[in-house]
Amino acid sequence: MNIHLQEILDNPLAALAIVGNLVIIESLLSVDNAAVLATMVSDLPKEQRHKALRYGIIGAYVFRGLCILFASFLIQFWFLKPLGGFYLLYLAYDHFANKQKSSDEDALDKQQSWLYRSTLGLLGPFWATVALIELMDLAFSIDNVFAVVAFTDNLILICAGVFIGILAMRLVAQGFVLLMAKYPFLETAAFIVIGLLGIKLLLSLFEHYLPNHPFTEFLSSEAADVGLTVLTVAVFAVPLLTSWLFGFPYHQRSR
Repeated sequence: MNIHLQEILDNPLAALAIVGNLVIIESLLSVDNAAVLATMVSDLPKEQRHKALRYGIIGAYVFRGLCILFASFLIQFWFLKPLGGFYLLYLAYDHFANKQKSSDEDALDKQQSWLYRSTLGLLGPFWATVALIELMDLAFSIDNVFAVVAFTDNLILICAGVFIGILAMRLVAQGFVLLMAKYPFLETAAFIVIGLLGIKLLLSLFEHYLPNHPFTEFLSSEAADVGLTVLTVAVFAVPLLTSWLFGFPYHQRSR
């Protein structure tokens, strides 16, 4: 653990850049997670929805905590970075490829779940939904922790990223949803950033097979990490500024 702490102390800006990128990844993944969970509880009575989601948050804490225990094992595999890169690029591709689909086509049908159908008669709609939410929490936890582990092998930063993911599920995701509702173009910007981060992770193949190449030295430098963070911030900030100043891209006006 002292080695990982020393890495952060030696390169604080690079560590901050990594955490910034993890915030983006975790927040965006949490927006999708929150949207799925909201769909799952939508058919419950209003007074039961919040309670079911509360169980979902508890499950997120438990499962992500368990995933941290396996993080030190996962970071031994160098190929997780390029695999994580492929995964992030797939997220970006899937978003743009399916952008024209209606929300009805994207809605989650609980009746298609074997777990929900099997527990519905025994537990009733509420607890059957909670059981399905916990299953989804496990999938989301593996999903998000995998993305974090793929991005860095520093255990301190991994733990920070997982903790951010838990907070994002509860707090940041809601803010992202509201912000993207007002500024729809931010969704496109978000997935452009996801694609950029995916490309960054894929370049770890170059670092692995050509460790002494000058480009490899640049990729592993503090300047590269800070530069990527500046670029990702600019992808969000530039269209926001042009929207405020010139009305382009279009944003929803408050009423």
